[in-house]
Amino acid sequence: MPKIHPDHASDGGPRLAHSHAQEGEIPGTVDLTAAEGDDTAYGQALYPVPSEDPNDPLQWPTWKKNIILVIVSVFSFLGNSSLVGPSVYIAIYSEEFGVSHAAASGLISYPNLAFGFGSLLLVPMYLKFGRRLVTLLSIATFLAGLIGASRATSFAGLMVARVFHGFGSGVCESLPVQLVNDVFYLHERGKKIGYYTICLCLGSTGPLYAGYMLAGGYSWRLFFYVEAAFAGALLVLAFLFVEESAYKRQTASSPPVASGEKTDAPAEEVEQVRAIPRRKAFVETLKPWSSINHEEEFFLTILRSFSYFLVPAVFWVITSYGIYIGLGALAFNYTFPLKITAPPYNWSPTNSGLIAVATAVGFALAIPFTATSDKLAAHLTRRNNHIREAEMRLPVMLPAMLIAPAGLIVYGFTAERNLHWMGYFAGVAMDQFGSYFYFTITLAYAVDSYYANTSEMLIAMNLGKQAISFGMGSYLLDWILESG
Repeated sequence: MPKIHPDHASDGGPRLAHSHAQEGEIPGTVDLTAAEGDDTAYGQALYPVPSEDPNDPLQWPTWKKNIILVIVSVFSFLGNSSLVGPSVYIAIYSEEFGVSHAAASGLISYPNLAFGFGSLLLVPMYLKFGRRLVTLLSIATFLAGLIGASRATSFAGLMVARVFHGFGSGVCESLPVQLVNDVFYLHERGKKIGYYTICLCLGSTGPLYAGYMLAGGYSWRLFFYVEAAFAGALLVLAFLFVEESAYKRQTASSPPVASGEKTDAPAEEVEQVRAIPRRKAFVETLKPWSSINHEEEFFLTILRSFSYFLVPAVFWVITSYGIYIGLGALAFNYTFPLKITAPPYNWSPTNSGLIAVATAVGFALAIPFTATSDKLAAHLTRRNNHIREAEMRLPVMLPAMLIAPAGLIVYGFTAERNLHWMGYFAGVAMDQFGSYFYFTITLAYAVDSYYANTSEMLIAMNLGKQAISFGMGSYLLDWILESG
């Protein structure tokens, strides 16, 4: 059956997508057998099944979906780059505020912890009060924290501002995944989460920009000025384009009722007389708030999230994700400046952020493989009589499972023997190549497995991975200064 684009009919006019896909009894399985008249992708029916309502996020035009993805992805880049960028300023903070290097590194570790724990409150908030409201509030909080950091005159003041903007941007790792879940189909998730992951991962290049601002003779404050300027522009774009994507999709037997309409007629008769609601006007989509979802239990959502630490598949995602963040965002950015500025290398501190180039190279080499998990899963689904299973994405990860640990060995061996500086770059590039697969495919796998409880799972993932990465970085400087 040929693939039909969901946004436009053959005559060029707008149309609504249709599908008869069905979720299986086992979580993570979906019957994607296409019926006559279904829209398809890779020869399989679309899932989730879209409603007839043009306000259903699945029925939004592609440009609308993509611009929302771009906005939240850039938010993720800014959030992550603002967290790790100041790692090149640790020595400067130590001297300026009269604290030890280990204490100054807390300006990286503690905001990183707040970044993870922010989702504990922000995710239940966007379930209860809407994605749009929390998006705007989070970016505004992020912006306020950056402005505070740029004007801080004491160590305590800078720490508070850093924790504040870390907390505000904490939702930027769960919100993009939730929005991908809201507005894109199953066959698109791997690719779309991959695009978001690119921005998430490139955020770890923040030290590169921060270092070269110093090299240009500017104060460390410039980094926060620049981040704040981009955050302000992002807030405006989010207000204009990030429409509320929370949508209670009706079943086929109970299609959506037009506003104000009530009927007791049988479903078959209602199907014939009920009109499809009109698409909201642009001005209507600008309302910052939406109706409160009284079915969502705020505190119960928080409590339920902790149960996911007991789910083996989710625990695997949490630990692997956290370890790679701890390595990429903290361990490499802490250890490389210490090694490369000491003999026999003797690089200047302003060039110590160049390790971010290796990170960018590793991610760039991985980007061409972004859609591979979607394609492999579609191929295996056809072989499995059109029954999709969440694990069908995972074989793509095999190369990453071998290359990333090899990269750690290369990096560690180079540091131990003071080998050529290219060894550091090769090790980091190999590790970050592998981390891209873990960040992208494990996340898509987890979302596929627990579609109905994605939000609780995302809370557990953010808490767990940031706690692990915090643990890896909090005493790292003391450890390597004592033990090498």
